[in-house]
Amino acid sequence: MKSTLKISALVLAFAGLALGAKAQTATTTTSTTKTTNSSNGVILSIGVDAGIPTGKLSDSYNWNIGGSVQADIPVAQNLFVTVNAGYNSIQGKKDLRFVTPGGVITSDATNIQLLPVKAGLKYFLVPNFYVQGEAGAAFALNKSDVGFDKSAAFIYAPQIGYQFQLGGKNVIDAGVRYEGSTKFVSSVSDSKVNFVGLRVAYGFGL
Repeated sequence: MKSTLKISALVLAFAGLALGAKAQTATTTTSTTKTTNSSNGVILSIGVDAGIPTGKLSDSYNWNIGGSVQADIPVAQNLFVTVNAGYNSIQGKKDLRFVTPGGVITSDATNIQLLPVKAGLKYFLVPNFYVQGEAGAAFALNKSDVGFDKSAAFIYAPQIGYQFQLGGKNVIDAGVRYEGSTKFVSSVSDSKVNFVGLRVAYGFGL
């Protein structure tokens, strides 16, 4: 129930930010010439996310899959503020072997379910090619199942990407990022959730 309330609140907050940004940009007009990397409106994208765990996490987890929604809000030529919310399921390995005082046992790692919410900046260095940096929080939706003692952790995500133009304000946005977190278990330094991720999204102007 608590997780559902958190998700609902975050979705409403995200929608409010996007609508507010749309209203603000709708009342602002410029006489500058448009380029493929700037517009007078918000670009909303819906994407599929996938990744490969790194560091200690890769010992017990194979890969992650999820999705995200992102708003790109123009603030200057070739510069956007981004707001991103999504879902990640980190897939646990099967038949892991553990040595205990009673002998060797096997067990499956429980999938980690995260709700990341991030904001940042996106800048086009040349037409269609961009660098992006975001930071925020990842909320653990099943913290008791995976043994976390924290409900959320700070996350950061540097990214590079390319936008393929489809005509008008429609694009395919493909980006590769490294996403890292702080500890989800206060006393365990290896409880960070870090991975190299790929996002492929369809974007359209609001």
